[in-house]
Amino acid sequence: MPPPPGTEVCALDEVPDGKARQFVYGEGSEPFRLLVLRSGERVWGYVNRCPHFGTPLNLEPDRFLIYDHSRIYCVTHYAMFRFDDGFCEEGPCAGDALTRVPLAVSERKIRIAG
Repeated sequence: MPPPPGTEVCALDEVPDGKARQFVYGEGSEPFRLLVLRSGERVWGYVNRCPHFGTPLNLEPDRFLIYDHSRIYCVTHYAMFRFDDGFCEEGPCAGDALTRVPLAVSERKIRIAG
């Protein structure tokens, strides 16, 4: 489960422009992994789990494969997902999508939206 609405994730500048960061909530073998993507002043949040295998999109913390400030690749099989809606355009899960986590930016802080 994602953190409740209103939870502050981080400052906007903590996610580099055109990049992604992961934020982990909870402990144990199944913590909630939040993927935050940024392009300019826009941010998107998704569960960091590929719909094909259920694996994280990255192999190392905060090291994601990003293309043109608008696409993210799964490092397991190079499926390509759009920032704006998580839709998979290419790869074995084409037509599927990442699970969205609504985010909002207020006073340059990223928060979980309601």
